[in-house]
Amino acid sequence: MLYSMTGYGEASYSSDSLHITVELRAVNNRYLKVSFRASEPYNLLEPEVEKVVRRTLKRGTIQVQLRCQRQYASNDFQINAVALRSYLSQLQALAGELKLPEGPTLLAQVLALPGVVPEPATVALDLDAEWPILERVLEEALARLQQMRQEEGRAMAAELLQLRDHIGGQLQAIRSRIPQVTEGYCERMLERVRHVLSELDLEIDRKDLIREVAIFAERADISEEVVRLSSHLVQFQEIVNEPESAGRKLEFLTQEMFRETNTIGSKASDVEISRHVVEIKGTLEKIRELVQNVE
Repeated sequence: MLYSMTGYGEASYSSDSLHITVELRAVNNRYLKVSFRASEPYNLLEPEVEKVVRRTLKRGTIQVQLRCQRQYASNDFQINAVALRSYLSQLQALAGELKLPEGPTLLAQVLALPGVVPEPATVALDLDAEWPILERVLEEALARLQQMRQEEGRAMAAELLQLRDHIGGQLQAIRSRIPQVTEGYCERMLERVRHVLSELDLEIDRKDLIREVAIFAERADISEEVVRLSSHLVQFQEIVNEPESAGRKLEFLTQEMFRETNTIGSKASDVEISRHVVEIKGTLEKIRELVQNVE
């Protein structure tokens, strides 16, 4: 079963005091990279979030967005009396020294100074107590991400097997052409050797001539490469149908199929086989593009 490396998953949780939303976006990457974004102090949970993600995913760049909204209680809003008194005493001293009017807005201005009225978000949070809730929401988002990736992977598997079958048809045409190519190559070599010998007025034993031509013909034989490429196609189908997604195996096997195809094209000096080789290469390129998106 194949999994795509692209997908999206979202999950949320709500209570009287807390609302949590987790969004996951996945894109291609040869390795697993987790990017985590959250406001303070939840950004401190990045190591724990990455551990949970790595339990499920193997490859891809995963963007994790955590949003937490708290419903604050009345006692979360507190004035820092120490800071307020300090600011007021300093300002009153300066006003007396510089002979400036204090004015009725002095208190309002002091309340706006840093540290006098702390933001509710700065209230200490118990992350250890909230982490089990966050973990459940994250796992739910991962499950939805995996569902989407599995659906895309199923479609990719069907397309990969279709392309694989197309290569198999081209390879069968090459296999049926091999005897004619070998026979034609031997005949051309014999004719060329006879022509050279006649020009030089030399003679050679017919058996020796046939043996030497057969050696050259064997070097141009592509039967072994055809057998290996056929074996790769069988293995390709087996990997696609494995229980776990194996994108790296498919990448390696695709490279091997390219290598065998290139060897067939370079050894077989036949126009018809060359056409089939070009078709196989084009199909393998499509496979390579698809496999790059497989986990």
